[in-house]
Amino acid sequence: MARERERDRQREERDSEFVDRLVHINRVAKVVKGGKRFGFAALVVVGDQKGRVGFGHGKAREVPEAIRKATDQAKRGLVRVSLREGRTLHHDVNGRHGAGKVVLRAAPAGTGIIAGGPMRAVFESLGMHDVVAKSLGSSNPYNLVRATFDALKHEDSPRSVAARRSLKVSQIQGRRQGIDAESTD
Repeated sequence: MARERERDRQREERDSEFVDRLVHINRVAKVVKGGKRFGFAALVVVGDQKGRVGFGHGKAREVPEAIRKATDQAKRGLVRVSLREGRTLHHDVNGRHGAGKVVLRAAPAGTGIIAGGPMRAVFESLGMHDVVAKSLGSSNPYNLVRATFDALKHEDSPRSVAARRSLKVSQIQGRRQGIDAESTD
């Protein structure tokens, strides 16, 4: 009995560290004999605002149950994204899913999150403070969220690039500072 209470307390502490954002609710109707039977589909983005984020899709007859299912699925599928200085992307990146395409660009400090609704929810849950994003093609929230995750999956940190190229991180960082100095001239 005490073990179960301890496990529940740990689960609540783990869940409390996450921020969840409801991105989209869709009401669907099934026509049956005697009328229509309504159901709801929810798209939720969950993150810890420290570099981990996930999304989930839940369907149920009631809205709260659909949101709960989507939140549970999102927590099971968290991905880690490396952020530069804990606030922006390391480099510009593109992503796509279906007809939804997104372009994510790193931004200087103080820019804020310049992005549309579904992408904004992902960035806020992720803990990103400065990013410029543009969606091209489909505006379907499901495709935009998946395209954003596809782009974030292609994000590489300088540490992983250095390991892949058998270089030191300082050599790669030095190149970036050289490029930044040239662009300001």
